[in-house]
Parts: sequence; C-alpha cells; structure tokens
Amino acid sequence: MNDKALNTLEFNKIKERLEGYANSQKGKQLVRELLPSSDLDEIQQSLAETDAAMLRIGLYGNLSFSGVKDVDGSLKRLDIAASLSIAELLQISGALTVAGRAKAYARDSEKSAEKKAPVPRAVRLNAHYTKNQPDPEKLKEQTEDDSLSGYFRDIEPLTQVNKEILRCILSEDTVADDASAGLLSVRKKKRTLEDRIHSSLNNILNSSRAMLQDAVITMRDGRYCLPVKSEYKSSFPGMVHDQSSTGSTLFIEPMSIVKLNNDIKELEAEEKKEIEKVLETLSGSLMPYTSVIHNDIEILAHLDFVFAKAKFAESIHATMPIFNDRYYISIIAGRHPLIDPKKVVPTTVYLGKDFDMLVITGPNTGGKTVCLKTIGLFQLMGQSGLFIPAAEGSELAVFEEIFADIGDEQSIEQSLSTFSAHMTNTVRILEKADSHSLCLFDELGAGTDPTEGAALAMAILNFLHNMKTRTVATTHYAEIKVYALSTPGVENASCEFDVTTLSPTYRLLIGVPGKSNAFAISSKLGLPSYIIDDARNRLEQEDVKFEDVITSLEESRVTIEREKQEIERYKAEIEEYKRRARENSRGVEKGRDKLLQKAREEAAQILSEAKETADSIVKELRKHEQNGSATLDAEKTRSTLNRKLRETQASLSGIQKQKGPAKPVSARNLHIGDIVHVASMNINATVSTLPDHKGELYVTAGIIRTKVSVRDIEFVESGKVTGPGIDIGSKQKKGSTSGGNIRMQKTLGISPEINLIGMTTSEAIPELQKYLDDAYLAHLPQARVVHGRGTGALRKAVHQQLKKLKYVDSFRLGEFGEGQDGVTIVFFKK
Repeated sequence: MNDKALNTLEFNKIKERLEGYANSQKGKQLVRELLPSSDLDEIQQSLAETDAAMLRIGLYGNLSFSGVKDVDGSLKRLDIAASLSIAELLQISGALTVAGRAKAYARDSEKSAEKKAPVPRAVRLNAHYTKNQPDPEKLKEQTEDDSLSGYFRDIEPLTQVNKEILRCILSEDTVADDASAGLLSVRKKKRTLEDRIHSSLNNILNSSRAMLQDAVITMRDGRYCLPVKSEYKSSFPGMVHDQSSTGSTLFIEPMSIVKLNNDIKELEAEEKKEIEKVLETLSGSLMPYTSVIHNDIEILAHLDFVFAKAKFAESIHATMPIFNDRYYISIIAGRHPLIDPKKVVPTTVYLGKDFDMLVITGPNTGGKTVCLKTIGLFQLMGQSGLFIPAAEGSELAVFEEIFADIGDEQSIEQSLSTFSAHMTNTVRILEKADSHSLCLFDELGAGTDPTEGAALAMAILNFLHNMKTRTVATTHYAEIKVYALSTPGVENASCEFDVTTLSPTYRLLIGVPGKSNAFAISSKLGLPSYIIDDARNRLEQEDVKFEDVITSLEESRVTIEREKQEIERYKAEIEEYKRRARENSRGVEKGRDKLLQKAREEAAQILSEAKETADSIVKELRKHEQNGSATLDAEKTRSTLNRKLRETQASLSGIQKQKGPAKPVSARNLHIGDIVHVASMNINATVSTLPDHKGELYVTAGIIRTKVSVRDIEFVESGKVTGPGIDIGSKQKKGSTSGGNIRMQKTLGISPEINLIGMTTSEAIPELQKYLDDAYLAHLPQARVVHGRGTGALRKAVHQQLKKLKYVDSFRLGEFGEGQDGVTIVFFKK
C-alpha cells in the first residue's frame, strides 16, 4: 500500500492511538510496523484473532503484557555460553513471569468454560430430565478452541527456572543470601566482622568523645572511619583517608580496626566471586531454553498486539467487517474514528455492486471529504485486521492498492499551484490504478478554468470507469452530475444540506445529485435580491433547467422519504400487533390446556374418593344387615351412587358448553383492576382493559392475558386471581408433587425479562443462566433478555450461552417496539 494514501487518509494517527493500548516494547513495535494486507486469508485470520481477544476480554477480563522486553541481545550472549548480569536475568525473568500469567489466564478461561458444561439447574430440578446425562460432544463444543488458543498452548513459562531466578535475585542490586551456600557463608563472616568493628568503634566513641567532631561512624573508600578534629591528629592513632573541605575534620581509620577492615575487604572480594558464580549458574540454567524464551517473547508480543487491537476496537465501539473478493463496499452507519464521537454523524455508503463509481456533490462543509476519508480509512483499517466503527453487517473489499488525492496539494517549494499539484498526483494514480484498486478524488478538476476542469474530470472518470476501477469522487461541476446521470455504472450522491438553517446534515444520499445552494445561502446571508436575480439571469438556460430538475428531485425525495418512514412505522406496528396476538393466542391455548388438565385431575380424584366412600358405606350396611330388605336398600343406594358418578364422569370428560355467569355485569360498572370470574374458563381474573364497542375486554390470570366477552364474566364477592402459576390458597392435594409447588412458587416471583446492561460478560452469564432456569421451571412461554447494543460482546456471549441450553427452543433479536438489537427474545420448549 502506497505511503501517500496512508498519510492522506491518516492511517498513522490510527496506529498512534492503537500503540497506546499495547504494553510491551515488541507489541508496540508490531503496531508501528502494521500495514494493510491484500491477502484475504491473512485479513480474515487477523480479524478472527481480534474477535477472539474481544470475547476473552469480555468473558474473563483483560490480560496485561507489561514486563515483556527485548532480550535478543541477552539470548545471543547465552548462545555463546556467556554469563548474564543481574539486570539481564531480571528482564528474562520478567518475560517468563508474563508468560506464566498468560498461561494461567488461558487455564482460567478453560476452567470457566468447563464450569458452564454441567447440566443446567432447570434440568437437575426437573425429574423428567434427570436421567438424561449431558452429551459429551456438546461439552466439547462448549470448550471449543478459538483462533488464539494455539498461541496460549505454545507458551512455555519455564516456571521452575523462573522461580529459581526470583529466589536468588531480589532486585537489580541485591542477590539473596541463600542463593548459594558459599555466598551465605561469606556474608555470615562479613556480618560478624562488621559487628566487631562497630563494637570497637563505639568504645572509641565513648572514650574519645572530645577528640571527635561528631559522634558518628562514617565510610571512606569502603573502610570504617571516625570524624576526628584536626588538632587531635597526633593524639589519635590511625590512618587518615579523607578530610573535610575546610580541613577542620579528618576521617581517620583507628589502628585497632585496620586489620578488621582488611579482612572485610577480602570477604567482599569473595562475596563478589560467589555472586558471579550464582549468576553463572542461573545463566547456565537458561542456556538450553534460549529458543523457547525467544518463542515465548514472540508469542507474547503478538498476543499483546492482538489484545491492543481488541481494546482499541472496544474504545471506538467497533465491529468486525465482512470481507469479500468481489470489490463490493457496504458501510452501514460508519463513524470516522478520529472525529469526536459526540459530533460525528454516521455515514452509510455502498459501492461496487450496481455501480462501480460514485460522484458526490453538494455545498462546501457538507461532509463530502469526511465521507471520502471514512471509506478509505475503513478499508485500510479492515485490511490491517482492525475492526471498524460501523454497524454490524458492514462489508469491505480486498484492494491491492488504494489511491487518494484529498486536500490542498499546493507546494511553494516545488512551485506547484493547487491544480498542478493535484494533476501531478492524478497522473501517478492513473499510471498504477487497475480493476483491483480503489481511487478517491476530492474536488477532481478544481483549481483551473471551470469548463476545462469539468472536461478533464469527466475524461479521467471515464478512463477509470472503463478500467472497472472502484472510484469515489467529489465535485461541484454540473457537467459531472449529468455524466453520472447518463452513464451506466456511475451513480450520483449528495450530502444533504438544510437551506433553512444554512447547515449541513452530513447525511449521504445515494442516487440524488446535490445542489451547490449558492443562491439560497447568499440570500440567507443578506446578499441583495437584485444581485441574486442578476446572477440567475446570467446562467445558461440548460443550467437553470438542470438545477430546477435537481430541486424537484430533492423535494420529491424528501416527500417520498417521509412517506416511506410513515409506511415503515405502520408496517412495524402492524407486525408487532400480529406478533403479540400470536403469542397471546399461544399463551392462552397453553394456559387453557393446563387449567383443563388440572381440573380433570382434581375431578377424577374427587370422584375416586367419593366412590371409595360409597363402597365403604355399602360394605358397612351389608355387615350390619338384619334382613333381606336392608340388603336391598343398600344395593339400591350403591347403584344410585354409581349412576351419579358415571354421569359426573361423562360430563367432565365430554365437551359441553359452559354455562353463562349467574350474575352478568354491565360494561359501565367495570373498572380496571376489578376481579371477575370468567365462566367459560372457570377462573378468576383481573380486568386489564375496559370493554370496546363489541363488548370485549382483556383480563389477566397469572401468565395468561386473554380477550373475553363482557357477557362471559361476573363479579366475585371475595376471591383471588387463579390461573397457571397462581396460588389459589387451597391445601396441597394428596398425591400432588413438590415439583408442582416449586413451579408455582417460581411463577409467582419470576419476571418476564432480565436486564444485563452494565454487567461484564463474566458477571452476566451466571445471572442469565439462573434466570433462564427459573423461567423455564415457571413454565413461562418466553423471556426477554436486555443486553444493550454496546460493542456486541455481551450480545454474542448471550447468544452463545443460549445455543447450549437444551430447553431453549429458539431465540431472536427484538423487533420494532421490543428494543431491536439491544434485546433478545427467548422461546422455551414446551
């Protein structure tokens, strides 16, 4: 990729910001060396690594690579069996420490994945599923490798070797006493001598205080001395090592400790030799692993680089672009990363499918140049393995070269005018551009006579169009607008401008040529109308007609766009109503089935108990019968009871029409919140809406919300709302299971949605798991998971977790009115 495009599109500024997220020297070096690639496999691998790093950061937190330094020189010295210094050993130890930290990070990630593998709580609690053990293949999928797993596996932290270095070397100036037996022995002897010297000097201090300038012990040339007044020099036996600047104080080593100081000097020489032996031993322990250490540092530098890309992507709310080899670009809501996020306006632009050339027109300061730079910079970032700040689903192409002629190219030193500088750059572009290139021109043909400039610009664009070169150009020339309108494969676009406020909206409108709006702007700014009228009269008639056509197109576009938005809104509302109606209907059917089943079970139990009672009564009658008539009466009684039981069973099992309410209510007497009895469903419910003109209203009973007729309800004097998941206050029947109570209690407290916004991925996934288990146990037909938009990492983690749950039937992103892509709707299996 040519340096001119990299500088013009400010790719180096992106690298400067990216470098700030790298921790190590080599990681920063990799950022500085980053260049776009034209190899699709390499690009996709780089993007996959960035995506994996983002997901790991979201799930398991960040990983620091500070401490990894360039130790190539030290490794070369080890290769020739040289001994390393303390500082060099500590640098290698620092790299190995980071390697150990990275290895532990990977192990923690695997453990976290394994913790998610056991059977969910809902499955453990539901007796129906306890026999079904989790599929081993499913567990493998949950811990499946990502594109970074291989790097983490290849790291060798040399833990034992590193522990020995850290045990022996305490700091850049200190080697531990127990680094070796010899060093420990020497230092013990040295401390013993130092104690004797201090004891002797303290005695001298106490006995000769008058001769001393200060009662302190000092060091001169590594030997212990006392500050003696110069007039007592002859009275104080010893060796003079130094004197003060005034000459009033002499630093004398007393004769009584000269031999002790000499002994210490000898021990210090021995100590130095022992330290060298320790360093030699430690260096020797590293010599067999120079290639391993080199490989570790290369891997850590690469991981640092990848994690820096992930952290940078998170900071600019970027997403992974989709790459194609068809030279097709589709940027959805792209935001230039170097513009203040609070001020940048998203741009949507596409190129390469229906047309290969885009001509952008419109007034100055309308955002044309920003649009050009956004396209070019996104291509450079994407081909470098960086995410782009655009909506998900944005596509980029793989170009072998990107050429850009943007900005003022005037050069005083080279005596080039603006036009000459631009034309020089354009000539270089035309020499190298082909069908595998992307060309970006800002104000093509500007800086010279308008007629000649427009003709040149059209000729250049036509040459590139014939070459099938993907091209985006900005211009003010009306002739180029006509060229774009009349040439197949070339499309007009304009940056929207609000004439009423004299300000650009920065919205790119593809398919509509832009107006310069010079007359409208001048009029708003106060230019007299007679001057503007005179200017209009000086325009050629064709130009006036063309501007009128553009004005008419713009007015039609605005009208159509408004109508389209209204239609889309109405369509979205209709779809939402239809979806809710389907879900309500499905919920009502499920609720009715459960209620009827429960009623049948209770009725059957009552019938059975009644039959047992009747049989026991008859048996008693037979036991105590006095004569034949008593037995006959008992048999008649038993026959009567059996007949009634059969009639009751038939009425319960058959499909009979429900009786209407005993006391129908008037629609005028109903209020929201009233508790009523629905005769057709035999449940108590709460009034949710007032009756409509058809006399129909919505009532809510537990998780069921259904529409009923006012003729089917009656007031209840006192009672509770009943329905699936509602405790009706009755005692638990004999034979009922504790699992039923669990589900009933879960339903009472469960919310139809969970909000995960503000949580990290590692915090959100356990909360989501527990909520979904409870919701499934409570027999909710669906649940709503609010995760927000953000970077998309939390949404991705939620979707990955949902794919693993056996009791989840399906899930989808929210629609209009549900939160759209900030919400996921989950449907449970029946």
